[in-house]
Amino acid sequence: MIEDKIKNILRDADQIAGEPKPVFISIPALRRRANHRRFTTAATALTALLFFALLSIRYAPHKPSQTPADNKALSLETQIKQLNAKMDATLNLINEVLEDERRQRRLNELQAQLASIQDPFEEIQQEVDKTAFILIYHADHLNRKLNQTDSAIGFYNRIIELFPKNRWAEVARQRILEIKNKKTDKTSLEGEQVWNPQSV
Repeated sequence: MIEDKIKNILRDADQIAGEPKPVFISIPALRRRANHRRFTTAATALTALLFFALLSIRYAPHKPSQTPADNKALSLETQIKQLNAKMDATLNLINEVLEDERRQRRLNELQAQLASIQDPFEEIQQEVDKTAFILIYHADHLNRKLNQTDSAIGFYNRIIELFPKNRWAEVARQRILEIKNKKTDKTSLEGEQVWNPQSV
């Protein structure tokens, strides 16, 4: 584009200079004419050079001077960056707090589950108690329903041996005393009821 303008300027300069007129050749006229042509060419080149310089100044990139609006925009941009940094820090803090709350909830749930689990010792004690009761029930059945007192006493003794501190061991001791008392009473009654023919 600039080359075209330069060419146009040179063409215009040539048109301004015009065609040389036929003259008789004389050395002084020839010198004058050569000087004139040199001057015209130099003037044209100088004009083109000035035009090119003006164009390069006009379209050259330049750093605009900062206006108050530019300073305000720069200040706002700095404030926005600071606010973004604060917002990121706040979001990180919120995430940490939420994570701590989630951990605390999980810990509370686990503690509640742990509290609901029965103590193994209590569970074992309940099983022991249940087993002793079953043996008492079986011994009572032998004693009261089947009248097998010796077998019943064997079961009661077994309960006392296996579970000496259990409450059913105390029940077994009472049952043994009851059986022995019955046997004693029965023996004494039988001794009194012996028939004596001389008494008739």
